[in-house]
Amino acid sequence: MEQTTTFRHLQNAFKRIDNSKSFQWFVIAVIVISALTVGAHTYSLPPSMEYALNIMDIAITVFFLIELVIRYLASDGIRAFFKKGWNIFDTIIVIGSLYPAAGSTMFVARLLRIFRVLRLVSMVPELRVLVNALIKAIPQMGYIGLLMFVIFYIYAAVGSMLFADINPTLWSDVSISMLTLFRVATFEDWTDVMYETMQVYSLSWIYYLTFIFLTAFIFLNMMVGTILEVMSEEHKQLREERLSEEGDANQDKLATSQEIQALHQKLDQLQRALNNMKD
Repeated sequence: MEQTTTFRHLQNAFKRIDNSKSFQWFVIAVIVISALTVGAHTYSLPPSMEYALNIMDIAITVFFLIELVIRYLASDGIRAFFKKGWNIFDTIIVIGSLYPAAGSTMFVARLLRIFRVLRLVSMVPELRVLVNALIKAIPQMGYIGLLMFVIFYIYAAVGSMLFADINPTLWSDVSISMLTLFRVATFEDWTDVMYETMQVYSLSWIYYLTFIFLTAFIFLNMMVGTILEVMSEEHKQLREERLSEEGDANQDKLATSQEIQALHQKLDQLQRALNNMKD
């Protein structure tokens, strides 16, 4: 019973550390410093500076390991810890950072440690919302992308049949025509392509304008709308999680205050017992 109470006190202490704003900002600062050290390794530096950066890199790796252990101890067991995808992500990044940077493996180790910068995403809730929204929107965006591919293919086939004799470099077959249409959709000197075909087909501007209207305006806005819809849901979920965490914190504070009150009552009873013994 005492061991369980002691572990609960330690867990509450680790939760307070993990939820502390100052601790989270300190972790973010270390991530930024880690990114700067990775960038510094790409320059030609004196041996003393390289040695100092290596020592700093080891210290940062150890800190990340300690921070991950604190977060694990603050969770309600291994299942609750790995239930969150971002904890799995951070664990992989930290384990990858432990890869020894020596000999022929130095490039691989530095390559793995570059990804420590991505921990900034897991530490900042707003960035997590953006990434989660993008990931969850991918299936819906896939259908939009499939429809865009169909439109690209139809217009590429028509363009290849109409304009192949005008400029084979841009319209010789369907695949080349799709690349040309991608150039048109991204507005990369697309007017040059249009004016070249208009010299032969004066009404070919209809072909380009309808394609741009479909791809650049309709489909692009559909993708943006899909991402915004999912992002709104993620923001709502984030607010609910914060309210839940605040409720749990209040419950922990209430439980702690009740334990303190019970301890005071026991001390009062012990004091009265001592007084009775003296009398």
